[in-house]
Amino acid sequence: MSDLVLAGAAIVDVPVVPADPDVFSRVSTPAENIMLTTGGDAMNEAMVLSRLGKQVRLITRIGTDDAGAYIKQTCLQAGIDTSFFQEHDDLATGVNVVLVDKQGERRFFTNPHGSLRALEAADITIESLRGASIFCFASIFVFPKIYPNQLAQLFQRVRQQGLLVCADMTLPKHGERLPEMTPAFSQLDYLFANEAEAGAVTEESDPMRMADRLITAGARHVIIKLGAHGCLLADQTGLRVQVPACPDTHCVDTTGAGDTFAAGFFAGLLDGRDFIDCARFANAAASVSVESIGASTGVHSLEQVMQRYRAAYPR
Repeated sequence: MSDLVLAGAAIVDVPVVPADPDVFSRVSTPAENIMLTTGGDAMNEAMVLSRLGKQVRLITRIGTDDAGAYIKQTCLQAGIDTSFFQEHDDLATGVNVVLVDKQGERRFFTNPHGSLRALEAADITIESLRGASIFCFASIFVFPKIYPNQLAQLFQRVRQQGLLVCADMTLPKHGERLPEMTPAFSQLDYLFANEAEAGAVTEESDPMRMADRLITAGARHVIIKLGAHGCLLADQTGLRVQVPACPDTHCVDTTGAGDTFAAGFFAGLLDGRDFIDCARFANAAASVSVESIGASTGVHSLEQVMQRYRAAYPR
């Protein structure tokens, strides 16, 4: 049994901190931290949720190589269900080099031919959904073999199984805009996007207008992540509210912050929190995340996030 099913990328990250623009002008550059960890949107969310005490099933594609074995072993140790992993001999497991500057912002070297973008809609079967209450497609626009119409059909199939249907997104890769995405968005109970992503899809510059358009497209709840400014919430009842971020957060590395936010939000849903309180708990999880190097290394336990949540949002 799993509380939640996640579908998306699971790769290996190599964070380098700090990395400055002059790296190619020197033969050798010292970095305070170079480490090996897991990454990828779905993998990040799965790791954080497991540390928050939730049962997670992960659907992804990896290769039968050392990087793939590292991902499977990490999942095994975390108690993440890997029974629906798709393993391919002719696929290289994705490895990202993550260059993090002194402000905590990151840039990536990625392998476009590896597993990062290899997931297909057929990998998400009815059997893989059994026993769960929430399904999350970890990043719309990441996977070139999943077109908008296939996404709409996938979300509809998941809804028919009685699960809450959720999705996060990245920036559109092929100029996708709201008209062609509306059939997929209209199947979603919760849609996550950061300000740049929501702006690109809706062609709006104001977050409130972005939220309005996504709600009009049929998403039942919309969460627009605003970084240091928290998040904007909207729903079909007319709710429009900005939830402030946790104060006094010391940002070291923003890698995985959005994924950790989503994981915190899902943990809140599973614990019975209301919409606004889920966002507060998600902000607390993301605040903890950015204070450590790595996409999912910052969150260690539920109590750790609860301490940040209680400090930031006293009753």
